[in-house]
Amino acid sequence: MSTEGKISVFQMGIMTYLINGATAILIVPSITAQYAGRDMWLSPILSSISGFLIVWITWGLHQLFPGETIIEYSEKILGRLLGKILSFLFLFFLLHTFGTIAREYGEFIVGEILNTTPIVVVIGSMLVVCAFAVRGGIEVIARCAQMFLPIVILFSIIMVLLSIPDFDLTHMSPVMESGWKPAIEGSIIPHVWFIELVLITFLFPVLHSHRKALKGGMVSVLALMVTMVIANLVCLFVLGDVTATFIFPVFLVGTYISIAEFFKNLDAVILVIWVGGGFIQLSVWYYALAVGTARMLSLSDYRPIIFPLGFLALLFSIWDIASLQQLVFFFSTSVIPFAFTVCAAYPLLLLCVAVIRKRLKKATTKGNG
Repeated sequence: MSTEGKISVFQMGIMTYLINGATAILIVPSITAQYAGRDMWLSPILSSISGFLIVWITWGLHQLFPGETIIEYSEKILGRLLGKILSFLFLFFLLHTFGTIAREYGEFIVGEILNTTPIVVVIGSMLVVCAFAVRGGIEVIARCAQMFLPIVILFSIIMVLLSIPDFDLTHMSPVMESGWKPAIEGSIIPHVWFIELVLITFLFPVLHSHRKALKGGMVSVLALMVTMVIANLVCLFVLGDVTATFIFPVFLVGTYISIAEFFKNLDAVILVIWVGGGFIQLSVWYYALAVGTARMLSLSDYRPIIFPLGFLALLFSIWDIASLQQLVFFFSTSVIPFAFTVCAAYPLLLLCVAVIRKRLKKATTKGNG
């Protein structure tokens, strides 16, 4: 594999946060509201547990196999044949999820902004831009993410502050009226956003320095959790119980903002956050898919397969998901076992087998000595 560039722990943290940050802001409030109601703000806190565990598991694997991704050490741990099969399934998950995220982006842009533009044009345009970013290397994506972060933070703060006049704190009470059950049920689907942080396995090997890398990953999970909690609280305070009836409630909150008839209809602010965040998110997934595929195929460079993979992702986004309703149904049903198996159970299996084999090898060596 050719040189892929190096990034800092800070840049890794930003990209890890944005792996799912953009879609989480838009979609999670609606999903959690359906199950948790007024306790929806508690659900991301519970969901974040899986994120912390995934980062810890992937870091443990990285410590055992430094400089390698999950694609490479899978074969070392499970054997060449089984490792290849499971790596293929993992990459298929990346391709499918990459296409799904692209479809989310397209549905939002077409549904809320460019109503008459064919969705294939919207998705295709973004994928082409992302392809050039991925072709430029991980350093290009990292610098774009670092440049975009202050804009996300600034606009997010502006959105929250300007929506305060529309807050109705009574929407939050009574807190935990039915105990922990609603909050726990509301946390099940958002777990997916956190366990997909398994993509950090493709970022650990390209770090300049691994000092504080684990801490950087954990901070990213914490930041994602706080973002989800704030997004849920804002939607709850402004929209109340009707939050669950909207697919993109945060975007609707932007239309509520009106300060002295001068600052109003700030849905464009959310659009800036979503488009920029979506670009980084798609680019990181694109990079992971390209690098993972190249390493499974033992290619010297991942760049020649960038555009073919982008075309496949475009096909998945259009043909696999027929409508926005089907996308929402997929999130509520199939995605849960699919993601948990690939992103949580698989890395955990690898870590357990690797640790056991290491201890057995050490015991054998000690016995022979």
